[in-house]
Amino acid sequence: MTTIMAKSRGGDGGSPAPGASRWSILALLCFSLLLIAVDATVLHIAVPTLTAALEPTSVELLWIIDVYSLVVAPLLLTFGTLGDRYGRKRLVLAGYVVFGVASAAAAFAPTPLALISARALLGVGGAMIMPATLSIIRQVFTDRHERAIALGVWSAVAAAGAAVGPLIGGLLVEKFWWGAVFLINVPILMVLLPAAVRLLPEIPRRSDRPWDALSALLSVLGILGVAFGLKETGAGHLGGVAVLLCGVWLLTWFVRRQRRLAFPLLDLELFRRRAFCAGVGGVLLTVFALVGLELMLAQYLQLVLGDSPLGAAVRMLPLMIAAIAGGLAGARLLRRFGMRATMSGGLALTALSLAPTLAWGTEGHPVALTFCFVGIGFGIQVALLAASDTIMSAAPESRAGGAAAIEETAYELGAGLGVAVLGTITTVVYAPSLGPVPGVPPEMMHQARQSLASAAHMAREIGGGVGDALLSAARVAFVSGLHTTIMVSVLLLGCTALAVMLLVPHRSKGDGEGSDSS
Repeated sequence: MTTIMAKSRGGDGGSPAPGASRWSILALLCFSLLLIAVDATVLHIAVPTLTAALEPTSVELLWIIDVYSLVVAPLLLTFGTLGDRYGRKRLVLAGYVVFGVASAAAAFAPTPLALISARALLGVGGAMIMPATLSIIRQVFTDRHERAIALGVWSAVAAAGAAVGPLIGGLLVEKFWWGAVFLINVPILMVLLPAAVRLLPEIPRRSDRPWDALSALLSVLGILGVAFGLKETGAGHLGGVAVLLCGVWLLTWFVRRQRRLAFPLLDLELFRRRAFCAGVGGVLLTVFALVGLELMLAQYLQLVLGDSPLGAAVRMLPLMIAAIAGGLAGARLLRRFGMRATMSGGLALTALSLAPTLAWGTEGHPVALTFCFVGIGFGIQVALLAASDTIMSAAPESRAGGAAAIEETAYELGAGLGVAVLGTITTVVYAPSLGPVPGVPPEMMHQARQSLASAAHMAREIGGGVGDALLSAARVAFVSGLHTTIMVSVLLLGCTALAVMLLVPHRSKGDGEGSDSS
């Protein structure tokens, strides 16, 4: 996350709890946000170990990874409204409880379905906490200068959380077991909950705006239906097409309903501005490429190049460091080159950094891989920062809260769909590319075709030369799928960079109205 939701809903007069420092409140909210951001990516490194323990199918594995973001995305708008209506402090406290219970359930999940359900509940808890953190910061920091500092800290924590998720996952999996990536949340939340009860301010509620439960239900079911349909279709199940079409229909119904409501969950009027649409599309497609590729690259490092979980996390450190550097340099680049050049340049740099990997096979490229990771991390973070500025500049000040909510939703939706779509593409290419291996029983070959992690697990069970032959064939098949995924990502990033050049103004006009209407 970059400067996502850098502006939020207007104030309603909250003040810190008696004896509470506003900076203490900021620290509490940032720790809360860190948990949510880390959980979006912490499982990427744990995939091989988790697969060996639970033996999920390829579709189940994709759901385990991305159901969290797919649940968070549509619920952000819903819980943002409910926080205004029923109290943000109450929502944060309830979110802590839900997140803690879900973390414990995920840590000890005995089956893939149980883990998927626990991850979905984690998404509900995260969506309850995230909108309220930014809203409370807006109320507590009444001084404009201090508020800017607080929002900058919030943004840095969000970006750092998503970036260090794989590193934390690698450390925990290496020293303990895959469930530790979830269980670590529980003691942290046991400290945060009483601190939140004491520190967080009671902010007056807003009951003047109605909450439309049907819109919330349509958005959640529609997004999950589209994701489920994509995965089932990619796995060759005919019912997936019907589910996909049903999800599209539900989302169409949702959009039409928003146009009729006096107080919609989603402010569709903002999408009449071309620059706003380009910014939202930039956020969605950039995160789409980043999170989906990060998952595939984590498996590439461990299962193709043979790195340990911690070794893979360390190898991905250049990407994380470059992303932080991109966030720090992005504001200066924006002032120097303008929104259009900065955003399209970041996207182009990411695409160019990905392109060399299309020539790689199962051999290691340590130096070249480091340079590619640096380019990807820096380019994506710069592009996200410019996209955030584009979104907020294209929205009138009176609609800044709605624009910020849409941006955050695009971020989470991009993360969920990136794993769903790019993961499905990899699976679609990988499974048929893995032909029969002499000496491997048909039932084991079927299991090996589910994913590279499953093939590695089968190879360990078989052992000997036959197991080595299976793993070698699976690595070649996975690299074929990875190349296809990277090619799709490069094309998407290139097309998005071109669209930005055509739709985004060179510089913000600074009045919130600064983009053309369609």
